[in-house]
Amino acid sequence: MPDRRDPTLPADDDARALARTLLQSNHAALAYADPETASPGISRIAFGLGPDGGMVTLISALAPHYAALATHPACALMLGEPGAKGDPLTHPRLMIRATAAFVAPNAPDRPALRDHWLSSHPKAMLYIDFADFAFVRFTRVSALLNGGFARAYRLTPADMQL
Repeated sequence: MPDRRDPTLPADDDARALARTLLQSNHAALAYADPETASPGISRIAFGLGPDGGMVTLISALAPHYAALATHPACALMLGEPGAKGDPLTHPRLMIRATAAFVAPNAPDRPALRDHWLSSHPKAMLYIDFADFAFVRFTRVSALLNGGFARAYRLTPADMQL
């Protein structure tokens, strides 16, 4: 009978550093559950870190993931891009299980979040103040870091703190 031990490693300093680097991405893939069918959906989103280091996005109510996150806040994010050469599966990626929470338009910290977002996503100035756009914060639940061949790590929210 094959040995089915968990091949992931505990997080070490190198894994935590790589995860923190991947968290600097300006976009991510977002997996969510459809609000009507609960079937999985996926979308590319703008991504960033807020002033507090928390994960954030800005999305329109016209996007299908807006209603999905409002209905089912459990979601997942994937950060990391394949390199120009080589097998795409050998390039690092971070898969994060998270919970989404919308930021109220009148939240006291929204102006600081808005300014911070625009510092890394300046083109958002065209639409950031439209009524259908909202910030969403993602609370980290757990993560799996694939750092390349034979380099998989399970991470806790603390492992990903900046």
